[in-house]
Amino acid sequence: MTTVTGHDAALQTFDRTTARWGRLTMIVGLLISLAGPAYLVFFSGLEVDQTKILTAFLAIAGTFAVIWIVEPLTYYPILGQASMYQAFMIGNISNKLLPSALIAQSAVNAKPGTRRGELAAVMAISGAAMVHLFSLLIFVGFMGTWLVSVIPEDVTKVVQTYILASVLGAVVVQAIVSLKQLRATIIAIVVSASVVFLLVPAIPSLAFFSTAIAVIATAVLAWFLRDRSARLLDDSEDAQLADTRNR
Repeated sequence: MTTVTGHDAALQTFDRTTARWGRLTMIVGLLISLAGPAYLVFFSGLEVDQTKILTAFLAIAGTFAVIWIVEPLTYYPILGQASMYQAFMIGNISNKLLPSALIAQSAVNAKPGTRRGELAAVMAISGAAMVHLFSLLIFVGFMGTWLVSVIPEDVTKVVQTYILASVLGAVVVQAIVSLKQLRATIIAIVVSASVVFLLVPAIPSLAFFSTAIAVIATAVLAWFLRDRSARLLDDSEDAQLADTRNR
C-alpha cells in the first residue's frame, strides 16, 4: 500500500496552489492586456470592425503562431508547471528567465525536469524578476536619460548588434553543461545546422518555420536515439526509492 509522506503532501499542495493562482493570474493579465484594445474598439470611435480585427490577428498569427506552440513545449521540461506561469507572465524568457533557472539548477546540482529542478527554477525566476525591477527602477527610471547621454554611440551600436547573440549563446552553453546529455546535444547541433545551412537555403519558404522544424526534429530524433539502458537504470532507482518509502 502506498503511503503519502509529508514531503509528497507538501509538493501536492504546492502543485494545487500554483495551478490555481497561476491560472487566475494569467486570466487577470489577459483581461488587463485586452482592456486597452477593447476600449479602442468599442468606445473610441475608431470604427474598427470585425474584418479588420481578424485581418490583424491573422497577420500576427502568421508571424508568431509557431512560437505559441514551440515555446511552451521547449520551456516546460526545464521550468516545470509553477515556473511556466511565472515566465509567461513576466516575459523575456529565453534571454533572462531561462538562463536564471538553468544557473540555479546547476548551482544546486538539480537536474531539469525533476521536482528539485522545478523548485530551483521558481526561486531563480523570482530572484531574476526582483533584480530586473530594481535595475529598471535605478538604471532606467532614475538614471536612464543620463546614461544614454554619456554612453558613446559606437558602444550603443555594438551592444544592440551583439547583446542578443551573446545572451542566447550563453544560454545554449549553460543548457549543455547543465543537462550533460552528449547524445541529445549532438543531435540538436546537427539538426539545427542542417536546417539553417541545408533546408532553408534549398527551400526558402520554410525559413519562417525553421525554428519549429528544428525543435520538433530534434525532439523526435532524441527520443528514438536515446540511451535506453540509462532510462532503465533511472527506472530501477525510482522503483527502489519508492519501495524504501513504502516500508
